[in-house]
Amino acid sequence: MTLHIFHCFAPAYAWRMKIGIVALLGGLSASLVPVAASAATADLLIRGGTIYTGSDAPFVGDVAVSGDRITAVGRSLSVTARRVINASGKIVAPGFIDPHTHMGADLASDAPGKRLIPAFLMQGVTTAFIGNDGGGAIDVGRVLGSARTKPVGINYATYVGFGTIREKVVGEADRAPTAAELARMKALVADAMCHGALGLSSGLFYAPQSFSKTDEVVALAAEAGQRGGYYDSHIRDESSYTVGLKAAVDEAIAIGRDAHVPIHISHIKALGVDVQGEAPAIIAKVEAAQRAGIDITASQYPWSASGTSLVASLLPLWAQDGGRDALLKRFDDPALQPRLRTGMVENLRKRGGAEKLLIVEGPFKNRTLADVAKSRGVDPVAAAILVIRIADPATVSFNQSEADIAAFMRRPWVMTDSDASSGHPRVYGTFARKYAKYAVADHVITVRDFIERSSAVTADWFHLAGRGHLKPGAFADVVIFDPRSYAAQATYEQPTRLASGVQTVLVNGVVAVDHGALTGRAAGRALPHQPTPGTCPQR
Repeated sequence: MTLHIFHCFAPAYAWRMKIGIVALLGGLSASLVPVAASAATADLLIRGGTIYTGSDAPFVGDVAVSGDRITAVGRSLSVTARRVINASGKIVAPGFIDPHTHMGADLASDAPGKRLIPAFLMQGVTTAFIGNDGGGAIDVGRVLGSARTKPVGINYATYVGFGTIREKVVGEADRAPTAAELARMKALVADAMCHGALGLSSGLFYAPQSFSKTDEVVALAAEAGQRGGYYDSHIRDESSYTVGLKAAVDEAIAIGRDAHVPIHISHIKALGVDVQGEAPAIIAKVEAAQRAGIDITASQYPWSASGTSLVASLLPLWAQDGGRDALLKRFDDPALQPRLRTGMVENLRKRGGAEKLLIVEGPFKNRTLADVAKSRGVDPVAAAILVIRIADPATVSFNQSEADIAAFMRRPWVMTDSDASSGHPRVYGTFARKYAKYAVADHVITVRDFIERSSAVTADWFHLAGRGHLKPGAFADVVIFDPRSYAAQATYEQPTRLASGVQTVLVNGVVAVDHGALTGRAAGRALPHQPTPGTCPQR
């Protein structure tokens, strides 16, 4: 029995109702503390922890695991186990699920240590999505099949990317596809869905995806929707660069409506001085769409600084037409300098100025653009061009207000994501920071809210069968952490420091973190999405 019925409406109260019914279907009533079925023996017993099942109020109890499954959950289990983990004073929760990351290269790495994804395991993250922002590989079968020969530390699902497809078929030019090209792009999406893609991701802010019109995106997203997939988007504008934040959200809603596909807005935010304070208006738009029957959710990282590249931060779209080679030629064209500088000055203003832009890789690592400009004796625009001539480094941009972050975070349809990318502490600290700062210290959300929106809500909306809950029959993805010490240690200056406070992590029943240290066991699995029956050729 599936829960697609709940995607036709989603006001705030429906999300709590949904969680309760999920629990009921799994044998755990939201109004009753879970009582386990008899389970005389188990491979592992987690004893005496404060258990958050993903569906129920917390209670002190036990979790029994055999093989890759949870076999019993309850207040006091009469179970004999080969190993007992004392979780007294600790929180026991479903393994966390990150719906927006950039960890694909690590998962496919030739280095076994990278494939473990230590930054995630040490926060209790056991499942992640890759291929976001329109960058997902076209050969989805290869991406998902990689785990058979290169064992991974966490579970993963993947999107096929709009950007990858558009660049392959249309190239980097600012133009619409021909009818033949559009048909080819649609076929690539369909084939990816039939090989297990979760859906279509887009990054409409980024060139060449930014050169697309809405109807082109609708045509491709519809191929995902027909096969039971999702449309995940880094929307066209989170600030005031082009259409503006409000219009970009309207576009995402329209794509979902017209393509008949569920919409997920990744890393929802109000970025930059022009749109700070707009979170309530964006929330109102999303919840109006939900009341109208549009299936839409979002996710968010708990950091006031975003992360992208220097080109994406400062260069106007017209200057990016044709890719890097064309951009470098424009830097050397005197006739274009006034227009180029005007656009870059304006984009720098939107980002809050050169002192708000931190370069986090390359020869200028850990220096602000203002510092680079001062040291070179040039203005910030000239400094940016100097840096970009060498490479397009990752940057961290301090451009969000705490009020907007909190407003989005309180909504029951906003999940936790990391947008994990190099140079930003969000890779190593997102889930731990959200717990320690926003649940414990600032009381923006409750601990239960944090756990469920980092596990069960994500699993339920994306239909990750058997994930996101602690209940009999579910996969044994479990985190045990100390509620007093679970916190991010990564900073903008030292972004690769592991989080503290995680005692134990199970991935598919295998102990991946034990006594606060990695075991080196790689028990993650690829999670291919199952397309709607009858929508793909039989293989």
